Amino acid sequence: MGESTHQETSPALSLRVEGMDCGGCERKVEAALGRLAGIAEVSASSVTGSVKIHPQQNTTPPHEAIERALNELGYRLVDEEAASESATASASWWQTAKGRLVLVTGCLLVLAFALRLAWPALGNWPFVAATLVGLVSIVQAAWGALKQRNPFTIEMLMSIAALGALAINAAAEAAVVVFLFAVGELLEGVAASRARRSISALADLTPSTARLMEDGDTREVSAASLTPGQRVLVRPGDRVPCDGRILTGESDLDESPINGESVPRSRAPGDDVFAGTVNLDAALEVEVTRSAEDNTIARVIRLVEEAQAAKAPVARFIDRFARYYMPAVVGLALLMAVVPPLVSTMAWSESVYRALALLLIACPCALVISTPAAIAAGLSAGARRGLLIKGGAVLEQLGKLRTVALDKTGTLTAGAPKVTDVEVWASGQSTQEILRLAAAMERDSSHPIAMAILAHAKQQGLSLPQASESRAMAGRGVAGWVEGRELSLITPRHLAEQAALDHDLAARIAELEHAGKSLAVLVEGERPLGLIAVRDEPRDDAREGLTALSRLGVQAVMLSGDNARTAAAIGDSLGIEAHGELMPEDKAQRVQQWQATGRGPVGKVGDGINDAPALAAAEVGIAMGGGTDVALETADAALLKNRVGGIAELIDLSRATLHNVKTNVALALGLKAIFLVTTALGITGMWIAVMADTGATVLVTLNAMRLLGYRFSPGNATSGPASPRYQKATS
Repeated sequence: MGESTHQETSPALSLRVEGMDCGGCERKVEAALGRLAGIAEVSASSVTGSVKIHPQQNTTPPHEAIERALNELGYRLVDEEAASESATASASWWQTAKGRLVLVTGCLLVLAFALRLAWPALGNWPFVAATLVGLVSIVQAAWGALKQRNPFTIEMLMSIAALGALAINAAAEAAVVVFLFAVGELLEGVAASRARRSISALADLTPSTARLMEDGDTREVSAASLTPGQRVLVRPGDRVPCDGRILTGESDLDESPINGESVPRSRAPGDDVFAGTVNLDAALEVEVTRSAEDNTIARVIRLVEEAQAAKAPVARFIDRFARYYMPAVVGLALLMAVVPPLVSTMAWSESVYRALALLLIACPCALVISTPAAIAAGLSAGARRGLLIKGGAVLEQLGKLRTVALDKTGTLTAGAPKVTDVEVWASGQSTQEILRLAAAMERDSSHPIAMAILAHAKQQGLSLPQASESRAMAGRGVAGWVEGRELSLITPRHLAEQAALDHDLAARIAELEHAGKSLAVLVEGERPLGLIAVRDEPRDDAREGLTALSRLGVQAVMLSGDNARTAAAIGDSLGIEAHGELMPEDKAQRVQQWQATGRGPVGKVGDGINDAPALAAAEVGIAMGGGTDVALETADAALLKNRVGGIAELIDLSRATLHNVKTNVALALGLKAIFLVTTALGITGMWIAVMADTGATVLVTLNAMRLLGYRFSPGNATSGPASPRYQKATS
């Protein structure tokens, strides 16, 4: 209980650390910093190159002690700007410290073999020299961890094995071991750097400068200095420097950097625009609505970094396993070194050699990196496709969903009513005439039905006459004069109060209302001229998205606060179970009922404040990208593309990632098991042992990197846990 208290009252300190490239690095840092006074909890992430420190209540983290402990382990604290420059730098592998170590040890190894061939009298001394040069950095790291009371590190195992090999006159093998270890370390560093660059590339989307409009003048300023309320000019071809709202101008914007949508979207005055998007056609005057540290790009970067730092349950299990595995391996190696000579005729040199080889093959590098590498690649692949997932635990849980509850308005439907029917009920009229007159009556109204009628008239290219003496009738409609005719646009119920309805008209009204449509009747005097029906129609991608979910074996259900009749009509048109007239707490209660009755795990998809309780109650809450901030903050994942099909993509990506994790663990453990047995029996020696360990690390890293090319194909989705589909991803 005390831990949760300090976590709530003491702000966490986030530090950038250079040199952390693997799970072993994480454990060393967490163990070393966790022992310092004033620190309650430490969480290190090699993927983001960061350490999050939770200080004890009412204390300040000991910065100097933290820096000293990291330096002893061979790592270095860097500021945010340096970390960003390092992540985005295009330095080749041979320009890094680990790359130079590989080149030096490799050259010394080749030279040692050449010297042995040219001057056999030199014996093993060239290999001893090559080993000792390559061991310097490894022994330094092992000694630093030992001073931090952490003896069971990969560097310590490697130091024991290499020095032991020198002691039993196996210098050539020791040199090869050191070289192959350096290669493995380099590969881990390259993989980690690639993951960090994928995050840093997001930051590059926001331009560094903006054209600020002030006192009738325009001047160039730093985009980071923009504050809400200021106005900026965005010229054609420019990237939008901030989150904002268009004041003047209309243009198409390429929003693919934010949501992955390839088709540009038309934006007009009043529409929101996002930092990093590209203005294509015309100049825009934009009012800043969010500061630089809180714009869309910054929030996505924060969420992706937090997600990659958060470990999935399977990753936490691997960490715990490795913590006990290392001491067990050391104990087993000691037994291998001591027992055989005592109970058999095996020579001590042979038993020690086998024990050292056993230490090397048992190094858990591949096992430790197998899960975080796949999780990081899965999260990065999702972010590139507009699928924002807040952590490995969420990514793991998504693939297990059996039921997905979706909100209606704004999620399954467009969120705004559209005209679906225009019908004539008086001779001498036409559908265009009915629409023209009705739109003229609604010209100055902001009611959703009025907006739908006006939008439909504009789409039809109709020229609207001027209405006079217009008056609104609360809850009933509008009335006024148009082209000398006294007209009213009213609800069917109000019309029925004025006069008895014709039987055919009454039947048609009942039929349209049963389909969940809202009606407005155009009346001249007491004579109905025609009627207009509107409804919030399903989104264009709703059916395709629901079909993809069905193919994945996931049941979709609609939960709506709209009236039951409308909810049922939309549910019928989409072919899914529908529940209407639900308050926010009712939605959360339905989710909990399904969880209790075996329909879980349940995912909840929504975009509004009324969805927040259900998003929090579900195993996984998924927010639509166009939703409210409350929904986005409450949810575990977000669909930046704002498409229903993204739900199936999330689930399929999760299953592909879990499949990748299982493959990686099987590779790592399988190779370990095989070579542990062959090493113990003396069939394989040190070279093969280290090559097997390095090879396993390379295999699991490359397998994880395949997820970066993930691409969902709805037609290939199959019921139940899906096989991952790796295709070349389009940018």
